[in-house]
Amino acid sequence: MSVYGLDLGHATTVEAEHWLADLPSVPGLVACTHLVHHGRRRVVITLAAPAGLDTVGLPYRADQPTGEDGATRTAADDHAAGRAGRAVIYPGVERLVGVLSVADLLAASAIGRVKLIGGVDPTVAPDTLIDTRDFVRPQWMDGELTLVATPAPAGRIAPFEVPNPTPCCGGSH
Repeated sequence: MSVYGLDLGHATTVEAEHWLADLPSVPGLVACTHLVHHGRRRVVITLAAPAGLDTVGLPYRADQPTGEDGATRTAADDHAAGRAGRAVIYPGVERLVGVLSVADLLAASAIGRVKLIGGVDPTVAPDTLIDTRDFVRPQWMDGELTLVATPAPAGRIAPFEVPNPTPCCGGSH
């Protein structure tokens, strides 16, 4: 599998996700977003392409350095090493709808672990119910896709990232 980095000038993760939504379905594809905070603020996309995917014209592959933008190179390298990247497309994402047990979520997708924040105990039992809100965006951490979750009503947990966040300051900035 090769990892490619793309800087298409997306200003937000929403813009990047809209672009990713138009990609054809490719079994095994992992597509991530990466926030770039230096220079021009933007969102870079990385694609981990299964063998045989037509990748002609993609600007940067992690194992073949080029003179492309440093942010694109860093994002592709981080994705390839499992250090960083917010996964939007990954094996099993289409099955993560409604309420599932953590064990079922892990078995149905490429997510390797669930990490709880904001609670007394950071461990998550396999039978814990997670309300996916049909929006599950794990991140690469320590070599595996990790879903960061937070306590939710009724003893459940939910992904920390919400589908439609309220803009800071009501969108006035």
